[in-house]
Amino acid sequence: MDFSKVFENNKKWVEEKLSLNPNYFEDLAKGQHPELLYIGCSDSRVTAEELMGAKPGEVFVHRNIANLVVNTDNNINAVVQFAVEQLKVKHIIVCGHYECGGVKAALNPSDMGQLNSWLQTLRDVYRYHIDELDSIKDSQKKFDRLVELNVMEQCINIIKIDHVQRAWYKTGYPIIHGLVFDVRTGKLIDLDLNIGDIFEEVRKIYDLKPID
Repeated sequence: MDFSKVFENNKKWVEEKLSLNPNYFEDLAKGQHPELLYIGCSDSRVTAEELMGAKPGEVFVHRNIANLVVNTDNNINAVVQFAVEQLKVKHIIVCGHYECGGVKAALNPSDMGQLNSWLQTLRDVYRYHIDELDSIKDSQKKFDRLVELNVMEQCINIIKIDHVQRAWYKTGYPIIHGLVFDVRTGKLIDLDLNIGDIFEEVRKIYDLKPID
C-alpha cells in the first residue's frame, strides 16, 4: 500500500464507523476487555483480527517473526503478564502460518546477521524434532510440519511462564490453543493440542507451584 493512502483511508474508515454508530469512538475510548491474547507472526499476510473476524477491543495482539515465545524476551513476557493479570484473558492463541519465512530460514540455515539469535529458537525446534522432520521426504510437507511443531513448542513455552501458572492455579484460565493459518486456503487450523496432558508430561521440570 502506498503511504500516501494511509490518512485518506483512515478518514474513510472513521466516516464509515461513525455512520454505523455515532458513539463508536467514544465507546472505544472507554477501555478494552478482550478475552483473547493472540500471539502470531509479523508476516503482512497474516492479520490477526481480520482472519478471525474480530472487532477492535476483542483481541489483545502480539506479533513477531515466526510467532516465537522466547523466555528471555521482555516484550513477550510483558505482553503475557499484562494480558493475564490485568486484562484477565480467558484464552491464549499461538498462531503460526504455512509459508512462514522464519520457519523456512530454520530449514535452510545461513548467516542472517541480527536475525541469527532470534532464529536460534526455531532451529532448536528443528533439533528437538529432527528425527520426525528428516523422515519426511516431501519438502513442502516437511516445511508445513515444522510450522506446526513450532506452534506446539511455543505453546509449551507459554506453559513455563510464571504469570500463566499463577492464573491457572487461581482461576483455571487461560486456556492455551495452537493454531495454524493456511495462507493457501485462508482457513484456520486447530492443532487440537491437549495442553493439560502436555503440562503433565513436563510438570516435574516446569511446575512452579506453590507460588505465593
